[in-house]
Amino acid sequence: MDPIRLAVEELGGAFNEFKENNEARLESVISQVNALETAANRARFGGGGGTNQRKHSKDFENKALREFIQSGDVSRFQASMSVDSDPGGGYLVLPTVSEAMTVVPFETSPMRNLARVVDISTDRFEEPIDKDEADANWVGERETRGETDAPDVAMFEVPVHEIEAAPKVTQKLIEDSRISIVDWLTGKVTDKFTRKENTAFVSGTGVKQPRGFLAYDTATTTDATRPWGTLQYVASGAAGAFASSNPTDNLLDLVYSLKSDYRAGASWLMNRDTARLIRQFKDGQGNYLWQPSTVAGEPDMLLGFPVALGEDMPAIAADSYSIAFGNFKRGYTIVDRIGVKLLLDPYTSKPFVILYTYKRVGGAVNDFHAIKLMKFAAS
Repeated sequence: MDPIRLAVEELGGAFNEFKENNEARLESVISQVNALETAANRARFGGGGGTNQRKHSKDFENKALREFIQSGDVSRFQASMSVDSDPGGGYLVLPTVSEAMTVVPFETSPMRNLARVVDISTDRFEEPIDKDEADANWVGERETRGETDAPDVAMFEVPVHEIEAAPKVTQKLIEDSRISIVDWLTGKVTDKFTRKENTAFVSGTGVKQPRGFLAYDTATTTDATRPWGTLQYVASGAAGAFASSNPTDNLLDLVYSLKSDYRAGASWLMNRDTARLIRQFKDGQGNYLWQPSTVAGEPDMLLGFPVALGEDMPAIAADSYSIAFGNFKRGYTIVDRIGVKLLLDPYTSKPFVILYTYKRVGGAVNDFHAIKLMKFAAS
């Protein structure tokens, strides 16, 4: 036989034998390479880091193939591919990071919606108060006319107070974070400012903060005899509870302790636990006194007046003032000197950037006839 032909036949036979012996192994390699390529494609979704991810994936594939070629051991190649081993492929399986963030709400009071809000350009708000009346007398035709008393005028003053926050973040975090750290922190601080303000508008001491309407003296006397600067309260009928019988009567007493001129714009203010108890009150025919709103965005009604839920109002306890009723637009004034201000300080504490945020605000009762309270006491 021709020696060339014989050599060709022997070479073909050797190739077929190699193919038969290694076909299963080659198919496994191809399958693993396809899996690597699929994983690498998934890794490319990551925006600006895509180039580095693709390079890492390709380097990893080449290393695994070289190990297989050198050893011929498919099991080594397969063992290198598992999600639970980062060097063995886990780095290629990336978590999906949401573009949004879950925000847990914090409870507060809607005082800015209820009260009067005034913007000023100085550090104090002043307003004259016409709280008195002129005197007058009936006289006969020939009777001598005498002097009558003139009304007194008072001055209402609200100083502004400063609230501040100064969180620190590194410059690198600001530059490399996938969200805007400055915007996020500013939003968080602004939200905290709002909640602390609303708490102060209800119960603030007036020392370095607004004075809340619950921080004033109280009395059971009416507007005609109660000294200015004191709020009137109506007792609930029991210590730390509503009266055991006819509790609605006490709510009606509270409503009608407010002059009719104020009732046109009056509303209730209480926390949700107090509201839950009142929602169970019924009239003599078994009808609930609380009237849920049937229109989105509109408040529920109680005895014909809207209800505002404010979690800064105290929970019911002995001698607590847990319900307020009144015309807050006429009775309480919030003063804003400026809005929220942000100053970025990258110098004081390198490599940190200080986000100094502040706001100046004040608040006080301006009309002590416009707001009434319920005290959870026997009298």
